[in-house]
Amino acid sequence: MKLVLKAIRAMTRGIPVLLACFFSIPCAADEGMWLFSQLPLERLEKTYGFKPDAQWARHVMRSSTRISTGGSGSVVSPDGLVMTNHHVVEDILQKLSTAEKNYLEDGFFARSRAQELKCPDTEINILWEIEDVTARVKKAGSDASDPGAAEQARRAERSSIEKESKEKTGLHSEVVMLYRGGQYHLYRYKRYDDVRLVMAPEVAIAFFGGDGDNFEFPRYCLDVSFLRLYEDGKPAKVTDWLRWSSRGTRSGELVMVSGHPGSTQRLNTVDHLRFLRDVAYPSYLELLYRREIALQQFALKGPEFKRIARGDLFGIENSRKAIRGTLGGLLSPATFDSKLSQERKLQAAVAADAGLGASLDDWERIRHSMDASRKFREEFIFLEGARAFWSTLYRNARTILRLVEEQAKPSSERLPEYRDTALPSVRMRLESPAPIYPALEKAKLTDSLTHFVKVFGAEHPYVKLVLAGRSPAERAHELVSGTTLGDAAARKKLLAGGQAALDQLDDPMIDLARSVDSYARASRRKYEDLVTSVRNEAYGRISTATFAVTGTGVYPDATFTLRLAAGVVKGWKEGGRDIPDHTKLGGAWKLASERAGEDAYTLPKSWSEARDKIGADVPFNFVSTPDIIGGNSGSPVINRKAEVVGLIFDGNIHSLVLDVVYTEEQARAVSVNAEAIIEALSKIYGMDVLVKEIIGTRK
Repeated sequence: MKLVLKAIRAMTRGIPVLLACFFSIPCAADEGMWLFSQLPLERLEKTYGFKPDAQWARHVMRSSTRISTGGSGSVVSPDGLVMTNHHVVEDILQKLSTAEKNYLEDGFFARSRAQELKCPDTEINILWEIEDVTARVKKAGSDASDPGAAEQARRAERSSIEKESKEKTGLHSEVVMLYRGGQYHLYRYKRYDDVRLVMAPEVAIAFFGGDGDNFEFPRYCLDVSFLRLYEDGKPAKVTDWLRWSSRGTRSGELVMVSGHPGSTQRLNTVDHLRFLRDVAYPSYLELLYRREIALQQFALKGPEFKRIARGDLFGIENSRKAIRGTLGGLLSPATFDSKLSQERKLQAAVAADAGLGASLDDWERIRHSMDASRKFREEFIFLEGARAFWSTLYRNARTILRLVEEQAKPSSERLPEYRDTALPSVRMRLESPAPIYPALEKAKLTDSLTHFVKVFGAEHPYVKLVLAGRSPAERAHELVSGTTLGDAAARKKLLAGGQAALDQLDDPMIDLARSVDSYARASRRKYEDLVTSVRNEAYGRISTATFAVTGTGVYPDATFTLRLAAGVVKGWKEGGRDIPDHTKLGGAWKLASERAGEDAYTLPKSWSEARDKIGADVPFNFVSTPDIIGGNSGSPVINRKAEVVGLIFDGNIHSLVLDVVYTEEQARAVSVNAEAIIEALSKIYGMDVLVKEIIGTRK
């Protein structure tokens, strides 16, 4: 189900050969994850009879939110009320829950502002301004002696731009690479680090149907939650928010999705896609299966073990199903035939015109970078990627070590995740009061250390260094039991003490992170020099050539930055039958009756008691054709008036291939209808004050 952005970020990604509309290859009508600074106005007008003006675009942009838990959202009231998915806030619910009070199972309902709960280590960003800084960034690397030096120069320049922007505007600033170096945009955000939970329904209805119905349709899920932005201890007063539609949406109507799709590789070279198909995705899928089993076994120990494992298990189950779908798309010969045909046409154009800025050698460089990565990929993934150390405690230890070390350098020379503009988020995560469970940490770390031994062998120097003469289980117990990093106050004190405090500390988890860090950094530098920088240089030139032929009226691959997608409410045909475009609220009770006795289809008590109050014919979930992917979870679905008509929470099974290629024949986005949200808030949960706040914003 879930389009929330999680571990997929760790996968090797590449961005471009801009072929979607190249050489008269037709774009599907609803294809496109469009930048707000480059909306396809003519195409929207021609296809839908709708041409949004600059005011409309700015309003929607400043009403859309990016949530640090890996999803999207939207501001839906002038008092900073944010709507998103239940599964986007599931991690928050887990952190706020205890053995005595399980907000995931029971739901959370603040009846007043005073009851709204502070969300641990959660931040929300709203894109405020966009500036094209391509020329400045590219110039920085133009005189470098090799791709690695060029990449370092561009990174330093990006850091300088971000710092200047922050000092000038006070806004959180990020330079985003688009088209893998074809363009660089400076995104300025309003950042909120005081975020509070307002409402979340029971997981039984938010994820009705469970993993079996994940990525399926028909669906009957109230996958919605509400948060609130606070400033100076008070609800934030905002100037832009999305009004609520009084009627939801209907079949065939134009709908748009404003959200943050996470990562796609539709425009990769064929060799890059082969690498993902043959190496990266199978390896990642094996990891997900392994960890899923480990967590399932842990959860069998008892109800409390099940509760504390649920968040990790849910994320892994979701990623496993998503990666299987993407890999299935890559295993289709038709996918590669289409990609190969498009690539050859572009290569022919480049070969015929040296003035396009690229050469056939660029494709060779990308292929060689993939070959190079195979030689040290496991070292990079297990050490720098920390696959060997599946542990929040280890992550905290390494972050503290690196934060102290990196802060001693100028911002432009640091690892990107420790630049000045990133530090507030880093510190917020380290100082989070969210609980860390030692039993879960030991189980996870034991499994990942065992995996480490399996891949490298018990006699490998890295393995001997990490295990220190103990078995994986013994070492995990020693590390988790001996560290103080599970305590937020201890972490905060350690950060305040800096290098001197670290030097004096006797902590096995810190010692482990310190012993591994030089090797991890070396593998990272090797990967960046031989893979990332080479690939970026080549993709950047290919992008330049493509722009020369097609212009920039095409969308870049997803980068977890704000995009607009458009489409229509529409079902599809499958197996000779018509799949309707919507379900109705009454269908939830019908399905629960048909699947009585199955936990995944058991409605919460609140729904059972409210059955006679609910309008059975109110549209519940619906499908539509806008182009979405992981990270779009929580995105608002809006109409021409920029009114909320729904809430994205999933894609169907056919949408899983969208990571590599778009198709609108059967792929659909799945949403909760706006009418159903109000019906449930009012008649099931009695949250009339919240309903008034939402629908009171109608014009």
